[in-house]
Amino acid sequence: MQVQQILKSKGGVEVYTVKPGTKVSEAAKILADKRIGTVVISTDGSHAEGILSERDIVRVLSRKGGSCMDDSVDDYMTVKLVTCTLADRADDVLSTMTEGRFRHMPVVEDGVMVGLITLGDVVKARLSELSMERDALEGMIMGH
Repeated sequence: MQVQQILKSKGGVEVYTVKPGTKVSEAAKILADKRIGTVVISTDGSHAEGILSERDIVRVLSRKGGSCMDDSVDDYMTVKLVTCTLADRADDVLSTMTEGRFRHMPVVEDGVMVGLITLGDVVKARLSELSMERDALEGMIMGH
């Protein structure tokens, strides 16, 4: 299964972005209000410049305390982004996320962000794929 198929099955899910310079508290509010795990930092909403996850915020809170909420997302975002394309295979994305120990990956085509895929999205797609394979094998064994 390809990333394109996973994004299509998710429907029109929005990628939430914030501009560089946004306060961590504003990003945290978006995460809480939208019940999501990450925001992409982007000046124009189309080009990913960084990513900030709830884990990033928890880590800095443990080091600096609540004062970090007034800091800029630029101070804590991940800037060495790992991205994928619509043509990438789900298994490859799953391996990359697992090895890198992260749960969100921007999907980029020709330098433009076209979506965001999560570890949960990939696992769900893979489980669905395995279920269909199991059903097909059972059908073959049963002679259907």
